[in-house]
Amino acid sequence: MFILRDILIPLQAQFEHSRKGAERGTWFVYTLLAVITHFTSSRTSNLLRCLQTLFELPVCQRRFYTFMASSKLPWQRLWATLWALIPNPRVDGRLLLVLDDFINPKTGKNIFGCASFFDHAAKVNQSKYVWSQNVVSIGLLKVVKGRWACLPLVFRFYHMKKEIDAGNVKMDRKTLPFQTKFEQAVEMLSKVSASFPGSPVLVVTDSWFGNDGLFKPMRNIVGQQCHILSRLRVNASLFDSPPERCSQQRGRTKKYGDKLGNATTLAQRFLQCATTYSINLYGKQRDVLAYDRIVMLRTLKCAVRVVWVYRRSQWVALFTTDLDLLATNRPVRFCSTSTVRFWF
Repeated sequence: MFILRDILIPLQAQFEHSRKGAERGTWFVYTLLAVITHFTSSRTSNLLRCLQTLFELPVCQRRFYTFMASSKLPWQRLWATLWALIPNPRVDGRLLLVLDDFINPKTGKNIFGCASFFDHAAKVNQSKYVWSQNVVSIGLLKVVKGRWACLPLVFRFYHMKKEIDAGNVKMDRKTLPFQTKFEQAVEMLSKVSASFPGSPVLVVTDSWFGNDGLFKPMRNIVGQQCHILSRLRVNASLFDSPPERCSQQRGRTKKYGDKLGNATTLAQRFLQCATTYSINLYGKQRDVLAYDRIVMLRTLKCAVRVVWVYRRSQWVALFTTDLDLLATNRPVRFCSTSTVRFWF
């Protein structure tokens, strides 16, 4: 109960700026209590029944539904307040954030954000285009009871441009502007980073987001303290560091060195040079065979550290733009991020 008090009181204080702040703040706090109370399922009608019966709040059906659908709730301040209440959000001085998108299948036709989105994970007997919501979300990585956990922080509904141009997506009777997933991700990252000033940010994502489409605008808006940790594509070409410029050299300075090969060919070449590391993987200390090297990556146009993690019958290549992040770092062990792919 003390934990709930420490959380709900700061959230209720964010409603004091409005004319009906005291009333709305009370309703908001008791609605959260009704959601976590095992009174009944958390549908809106049952939440109203819980407020009237269990907490004895004098709220009618019309006013409660107006409150639940209101667009004037201070969500930005509420989320920022909730993020500030997270104890020790950093790991080794870094803020570890997970970025990914997912689809949420629906059956109703009048649901906000629904469209026929492509499902790349659909099985053979399933439809490739699912009537669903496409959500871009960001979470915080923390070690909870010896295992990595993802705490959701913020999300955005992704709307296709053709749906917006057709006028099918509106909020408060206004057509929403189109944003790509990269633009939504950068906007959310900037807000999360602003709540933790001075903290370096390491964004853990899959290979779809791990390119210059996210990295360059993120650096321009969020800052140079932001880095990416992602999975490397098997056909990605890697280059050596550029040689130093000679005194009598003509032309511009080389940006890339000699081509080393792609991730697949280098994985076979570096297998004999791999080192065994003891890391916390799936809640236990396990021995992992890995090899890391700094190379140049053209998709990001900068130097990255690549780690090849070898398993019994397969391997996975990971890269990060944070060159100070080594495979021996603790507890941010670079090899342990091979499990990131299975979190999404």
